[in-house]
Amino acid sequence: MKLYRFLTGPDDAAFCRRVSAALNKGWALQGDPSLTYDPVKGTVICGQAIVKEVPDVEWSDEIKLSDW
Repeated sequence: MKLYRFLTGPDDAAFCRRVSAALNKGWALQGDPSLTYDPVKGTVICGQAIVKEVPDVEWSDEIKLSDW
């Protein structure tokens, strides 16, 4: 089964650490990152889709994607 996640957060070092941690757990980037500006908070928000192939797993609502 291929798992999908979409990470979002402010454009800062913490967001980069989250993406890097996922890559080091075997997730792969899927497509280009996205950026948008939040005028209320005055910050740029990043988004990055990631995917991971996981054998012998069936989808359930109990799956916690961050554990993979």
